[in-house]
Amino acid sequence: MKLSARNTLKGTVKKIIPGSVNAEVVIELPGGIQVTSIVTMEAVASLGLKEGKTAYAIIKASNVMIGVDH
Repeated sequence: MKLSARNTLKGTVKKIIPGSVNAEVVIELPGGIQVTSIVTMEAVASLGLKEGKTAYAIIKASNVMIGVDH
């Protein structure tokens, strides 16, 4: 797999929470950090996502917002 995104994080699918149209997919990275993404149910099926399967969180963004509490 070759991508233009610079942030490719390999992990394991920890949990899939299906909805009527979308699913919440949690990928656990080495060290226990979790990344959550909302994808379509069609994407879950076509990628063959299942708990325990290796998957990649691929992040490509031109902007990342940062906030602080006052």
